[in-house]
Amino acid sequence: QVDLVESGGGLVQAGGSLRLSCAASQRRLTTYDMAWFRQAPAKEREFVAAITWSGSNTEFADSVKDRFTISRDSAENTVYLQMNSLKPEDTAVYYCAADPDLYGLLASRDKYRYWGQGTQVTVSS
Repeated sequence: QVDLVESGGGLVQAGGSLRLSCAASQRRLTTYDMAWFRQAPAKEREFVAAITWSGSNTEFADSVKDRFTISRDSAENTVYLQMNSLKPEDTAVYYCAADPDLYGLLASRDKYRYWGQGTQVTVSS
């Protein structure tokens, strides 16, 4: 069992920035692929960004590419999502996810074994 806790969500105006954090109960997540997904009301949870266990490869949804950045801290037990140039359509609950299996499509919901409870991001216009 790996407990994931997201933080950093809030209310921001369009064009602003937020940084989300996902802290894991395990000491290190060096062998875990990590990802961020988001879900708006009445919509399906969708992929946002992912980073491999080594940090050498990242993947982004087309809708956030060039605006969002995913990274791991020096201890690699926390993952971040830096969100810039936020738009109202970015409004959603953002979830972090972890997977100890180093295979599978990074953008697939079914890949990830552990999920956080989510943090709300609201972008006003």
